[in-house]
Amino acid sequence: MRAALEQLERLDPGADLRAPLAYLAGLRLTFDPDERYAAFRRAELLLATGGDPRRPVELSDRAVETVADDLSTPERRAQLAERLRELEAQAVGLPAVAAALCVLRGEPELAWRAYAWALLAEHVEGDEA
Repeated sequence: MRAALEQLERLDPGADLRAPLAYLAGLRLTFDPDERYAAFRRAELLLATGGDPRRPVELSDRAVETVADDLSTPERRAQLAERLRELEAQAVGLPAVAAALCVLRGEPELAWRAYAWALLAEHVEGDEA
């Protein structure tokens, strides 16, 4: 995991690290396939009503909010928060990563939304392949 954090640290200084860090933190979270499919299907419909359903997904998109709401449980949010703490301990000496992790840890709602953003972006990109 340290190697992934180091790779993120080397990105352009203006890069938004919230989604990739939230994604890394959420790698161990599990979902029922039907639950996940339903969440993404609703998000795709929202993206389609907004124009191009394959446009880049943004954190502020209503579709991201929908995925976040649909997949949210107290247990999953607690798991994400715990994993962010673990990543923070591994980010010593990586100032950009540590700062982004600090923001995510300080704002659990943002962290969960950033995780949903990463999941939806991965889903949209996977459909294009």
